[in-house]
Amino acid sequence: MWGRNVYDSISKFLQFQLTVNIVAVIVAFTGACITQDSPLKAVQMLWVNLIMDTFASLALATEPPSEALLLRKPYGRNKPLISRTMMKNILGHAVYQLTLIFTLLFVGEQLGHTPCSARRQLPC
Repeated sequence: MWGRNVYDSISKFLQFQLTVNIVAVIVAFTGACITQDSPLKAVQMLWVNLIMDTFASLALATEPPSEALLLRKPYGRNKPLISRTMMKNILGHAVYQLTLIFTLLFVGEQLGHTPCSARRQLPC
């Protein structure tokens, strides 16, 4: 039961970390190529990784095992650690996050634009 729980926790952690890191690398690379300046500086990337690694590992490693783990078949020796379903989840979440981040990065000013009458402090 504990071995299956550890395996599941490692799989969840890998899925989360790969998604976050794929998004961070693509945002940094694409942002640097298009805007000539990376949207995430090196120190910001380190903080994102530190926070994401810490909280994700704590959240996923402290999940207690349940009796339901013993009801399913054990994983085979040759089963890949990243399954096809996990890869689909990683790519799906990465596309969603990239869409949201690039929308905010490139169209964020137009989305947050308010008419001049709403901004009393700033001249129009």
